[in-house]
Parts: sequence; C-alpha cells; structure tokens
Amino acid sequence: MNQLKLGFMSSHGGSNMQAILDAAADGRLNALPAVLISNNSGSTAMERAHQFGMPAYHYSSVTHPDPEELDRQILLTLKKHEIDYLLLVGYMKRLGSATLDAYAGRIINIHPSLLPKYGGHGMYGRFVHEAVLRNGERETGVTVHLVDGEYDTGAIISQCRVKVEDNDTVESLSARVLEREHAFLVETLIRIANQEIAVG
Repeated sequence: MNQLKLGFMSSHGGSNMQAILDAAADGRLNALPAVLISNNSGSTAMERAHQFGMPAYHYSSVTHPDPEELDRQILLTLKKHEIDYLLLVGYMKRLGSATLDAYAGRIINIHPSLLPKYGGHGMYGRFVHEAVLRNGERETGVTVHLVDGEYDTGAIISQCRVKVEDNDTVESLSARVLEREHAFLVETLIRIANQEIAVG
C-alpha cells in the first residue's frame, strides 16, 4: 500500500477534509495530510487544519491581486510540501493553469451528484440538491473525479448512488449526500492507495 501525501484546497467548512484527516489519524487510510490552502482566512477548514497540526495558508485575491501571481504562489506552496495528490474539498475558485498543468491527473474533486448530471458552473451545494428535487429524480449520488480546466468535466474516478426519498427536502437530501461523501471519498482514496484505482 502506498502512502498518499495529500494537499487540500477549501473555501469553507472542509468537512470532507476532516473525514480524511480522521481516517489518516486512525490508520484506515495510509496518507500523510501535508498542507491546506484556503482562499478564506476565516474558514472552518483553516481551523480544522490547525487543530490537526497541518500547515495552512490563506491565499486569495486579497493576498495576491494578480491571478497569475496567485497561481504561482499556490503551486510553489504545493511543491514545497511535495504532495502526491491535490484534493479540492469545497474550493469555490477555478485553479490557475500553472497548478492545473503541474498536477494534471492528480487533482481530485468531489461533487454531490452523479456527474455529468447536475454539474457545471454554479452547480454546487444546495443548488445541486434543489435541481435534483425539482426534476423529480429518484436517485442522486456522489462523484469523485479528476479536475481539468472546466467545472466538473474531468474524468470520473468513482461514483456511488444515494436514494432520493419521497419526503426529502433540500436539507434532508443534502445531509444524507454529505454523510455519504465523507465515507465515499475515504473509500476511494483507500482504493487509490491500494492501487486498485489508477490515478495520475
């Protein structure tokens, strides 16, 4: 089993990152969480990283107004921490070309639907679940996929299904999908570490 050296990028809560930190800490996942970059200095993800003892950095248009310089700083930090894979766990910004190129095939995102359904610009969080319910879907799910230059179009690594219940609200569906996200992302990373899934 290979140890995965992981970098994270998150804008807000970072609960999927926490699931990975917990799995690494208790030995379920052979991984070394190495660094977090957040575009939000007050994010809960930053607090989670600090509590874990993982280096965390705030880089955004506030710290680096020039987008190319921001991209360079992100890439420099990821390379400094020698990560194998970069996980986008609720990162709400588009990555720059330098970072995309340097980690092509090694940037992983998790999305709360069965892509290609309900993906694309503006489709995140409750907006996904609202659309699923509005269209009368009987199932939704979780997709772990590679990141390319567009929103939610990269190659799919793994998917799992989540049933939509008759009495679901946006809140109840969101909570059930998020719970599955936490477990499924860890399961997928374990499979990558065990070389059951080829990524990169």
